Amino acid sequence: MQHIKIYHSQLLSPANDQPNIIIEGPVPAEQLRELTMHSKLDAFRRPKEQLEALIEISELPEGRIILARDGDTIVGYVTFHYPDEIERWSQGNMKDLIELGAIEVADDYRSMGLGKKMIGLAFESEQMENVICFTTEYYWHWDLENSKLTVWEYRQMMEKLMKSVDMVWFATDDPEICSHPANCLMVRIGKQVPISSIEQFDRVRFQQRFMY
Repeated sequence: MQHIKIYHSQLLSPANDQPNIIIEGPVPAEQLRELTMHSKLDAFRRPKEQLEALIEISELPEGRIILARDGDTIVGYVTFHYPDEIERWSQGNMKDLIELGAIEVADDYRSMGLGKKMIGLAFESEQMENVICFTTEYYWHWDLENSKLTVWEYRQMMEKLMKSVDMVWFATDDPEICSHPANCLMVRIGKQVPISSIEQFDRVRFQQRFMY
């Protein structure tokens, strides 16, 4: 399985008093080691620990980190990697199934559309056309308190974000996703993905025979 990684970067022109932001990736480990994490990037781990996790992901053959930075400070990131071994999505042992695992933007930078720009950059130059890319959206990961959005407004926002790179809603009988109606599975099937992989993914999505 060839994991195509083509580096791209984009300078965000500032508006009013907003800072210059660089969107770039996939970013290699050696570059990540020279950067620091914004103190508000703490949704999943403490910032320093999250940076260590990003470095580990970047060193994986399939891993890729897309980030937004203000100078040498990471203010947003998106991760791509194989699904965790304890998750259902790893059960098919699919080399061409990649998870969009995490997306986070520091509070002070959330009005700049960084999430959409980072995700869009990840798919530049058709570098992910040979994989099925999926993401699982769980309402308990959403920042409802700071966003002041309802569960359904946040779900709509995330769905719109994923649709910007042609990810669409897919049905599944996965218990975690089915545990709340706002949770969802979003998927993008690359143009070069063989039918055999699509069929295998269908078998992973549905494991209860009465629902298949």
